[in-house]
Amino acid sequence: MSEFVAFPSAPPRPLKDRVVLLTGAHGELGQAAALACARAGATLVLLGRKVPKLNRVYDAVKAVGPEPALYPMDLAGADPADFETLADTIARELGRLDGVLHCAADFAGLTPLENTPPEQFARQWQVNLTARWFLTQACLPALRRAEDSAVVFVVDAPERVGGAYWGAYGLAQQANQALMRMLHDETTASSVRVAALQPGPMRGALRARAFVDETALRVPPATAYAAACVTLLSPEGLAHRGTVHVPGPAPD
Repeated sequence: MSEFVAFPSAPPRPLKDRVVLLTGAHGELGQAAALACARAGATLVLLGRKVPKLNRVYDAVKAVGPEPALYPMDLAGADPADFETLADTIARELGRLDGVLHCAADFAGLTPLENTPPEQFARQWQVNLTARWFLTQACLPALRRAEDSAVVFVVDAPERVGGAYWGAYGLAQQANQALMRMLHDETTASSVRVAALQPGPMRGALRARAFVDETALRVPPATAYAAACVTLLSPEGLAHRGTVHVPGPAPD
C-alpha cells in the first residue's frame, strides 16, 4: 500500500493579476510593502525620487514576484500634469490599475513652527498631503474601471504627531485622515475602496529624526506592517473600507 505524501501548498496570492502603484518605494515601509505585495502576486509600479535606491528595490521585487515598473519622480516638485502623465502611462503600458499605496513621506525633524523655513514647510505639506491627493485624483478614472480597487493612505497617529514641533508633517498627517474619510464618503457607490493604514512605531530614518536617542530594538522594523498593506489592497480590505486600520505588528 503506497503512502500518501503531502506536498506543501502554494502560498496565497491575493493580489494576483493586480497592478499597484506604490509611492515612497525605497523608504523602509515602501520596500517592505513592495516585497510583500510582489509575493502576493501584484505587478508593482515603484515610484521614488532616488534612482539608485529605486533600482535596488526593483531587483529585490523582481526576485520574488512579477517584474515591476519603475517611475522616478520627486513628489515635492510634481504638479497635477505630472500625475496625469503618470496615470496615463500606467493605463497605456499596463492596461489597468487596481491599487494605490501612499507610503511616501517627508519629515525634516522636530522644529518650532516659528523657526520652520517656509520652503521646508511647503515641501512637507506638498509631499505628505497635496501630492497624495493630486496623484489619487489623476488615478481615479483607472481605479474606477477595475472591478475592485483600493486607495490606501499610510498615516501617523494624530496623538503622536499632532503636538508641538511636528510642523507641516504633523498637520498633514491629521489632514490625511480627513481626506481619506471625505474621499470614502464620495466613493461608496463605486468599486474604489478608500482606507488608511496607521502602523505603530517602526525603525527607520524618519523616526530617527524625531527620536534620536531611541534604542533601535525598542520598536519593530517596517516589515512588521507589510502584511497589513497587502490586506488593505486585497479583497479582504473591504472589511476596513472607510476606516483607519491600526494593526498590531506581525511577527518579524
